[in-house]
Amino acid sequence: MNRALPIRFLAGRLFELLIVLFGVSIIVFLMIRLIPGDAVAIMLGANTEITPERIAELESRLGLDKPFLIQYFDWILGVFRGDLGTSIWTGRPVAKEIMANIWPTLELTFLSVLFGAVLAIPIGCFMAEARGRAAEVVVRVVAIAGLTIPSFWLGIVLIFLLAKLLPGLALLGYVPFTEDPLGNLQRMVLPVFALSLPMLANLSRLVRSAMLDALRQDYIRTARSKGAGRVRVVYWHALRNALIPFITSVGVATGYLLGGAIVIEQVFAIPGLGQLVLGAIAERNYPLVQSSILVLTFTFVVVNFVVDVLYAVIDPRVTQR
Repeated sequence: MNRALPIRFLAGRLFELLIVLFGVSIIVFLMIRLIPGDAVAIMLGANTEITPERIAELESRLGLDKPFLIQYFDWILGVFRGDLGTSIWTGRPVAKEIMANIWPTLELTFLSVLFGAVLAIPIGCFMAEARGRAAEVVVRVVAIAGLTIPSFWLGIVLIFLLAKLLPGLALLGYVPFTEDPLGNLQRMVLPVFALSLPMLANLSRLVRSAMLDALRQDYIRTARSKGAGRVRVVYWHALRNALIPFITSVGVATGYLLGGAIVIEQVFAIPGLGQLVLGAIAERNYPLVQSSILVLTFTFVVVNFVVDVLYAVIDPRVTQR
């Protein structure tokens, strides 16, 4: 029976993942069509006279003359077959369009999560240990400020400051890591810092609260009475239990970072998925918008699935709920 519980737990999480993806696919499909403007009119308006015959011909060629329900099922069945559709502007497969732009977004998100999560642990532990001292108050005030500063505004300010201080430094654009590792990391420093600061501030406050709660527990007093040192008490006994809410919050924060990366990419001229989606929305490129957001959602729910599994590994009691 104990072996069946994890299987039931994983099956339940996978079922929830599929439900979320199905719901998002419906919402995105409908929302993009509710935006004012028509894809066919936009395509024809730039180069030729718009007539009912031309509109009907292009709608038929693109499959936009079918009822919404048929269009949705044609698209979603194609997704299950691995076909995300074809861009109505370029004629290229949507999967290729996404793959050409997704890596800068994934790199930016991954580095931001890594930066924010890794630094949040020692900062949160410090605030818990130094509770009430002047240094802890200063760090806590800075953390609150980090929560209130918009990432895009911080990015713009950082660009102006470093452009004045270091005019020869490359701050904008993107260079693949495989082509120029140093140039890639150099251009990623500012967007990663701007994107991850709110996450760092939030997670450090979370670690502080969880550590303060853990340090009050009886097992901590027992460990101290047995002669355990400060490092072992804080970073082994207390931190291990404080990491449970921390890991869950990292998974949730990853979704916000994926959304925030779209804005940061505009500020730092990074040719990622954000620029692709915004351009597709402006063009009413339905297949590209639908599939791009579905891919982002899939990434988010997979991250949260992994977080749920880690949660169950750290605290097996969650599989019994």
